[in-house]
Amino acid sequence: MKFTQLGEFEELVLLTIGALQDNAYGVSIKNEIEVKTERNVSIGALHSALNRLEKKGFVESKIGGAKAERGGRRKRFYHITPSGEKALLKNYRLRSDLIRMIPNISIDRLAH
Repeated sequence: MKFTQLGEFEELVLLTIGALQDNAYGVSIKNEIEVKTERNVSIGALHSALNRLEKKGFVESKIGGAKAERGGRRKRFYHITPSGEKALLKNYRLRSDLIRMIPNISIDRLAH
């Protein structure tokens, strides 16, 4: 598969799916991104990003079982594919290489 670039929000969504593991569904992804970034995320923007990531082959989804507390509705769960992992690693390497190229910058200082 030819590599497809990740946008910033797509990267956040993909990272969050990886962090949430088996609990990665729309609302949990939205809430985690909002907590970590301290910015509001519309469910529409999230679903658009999830659809793009699925079309690119970076995530796959499956429908979970119906729950009474959800009025019988089912959740769509997401997981990262091997192509999605490669995309994340490629972005990580690129960002790391660029940060190391900045003169007089301390990685320790960036972490705080």
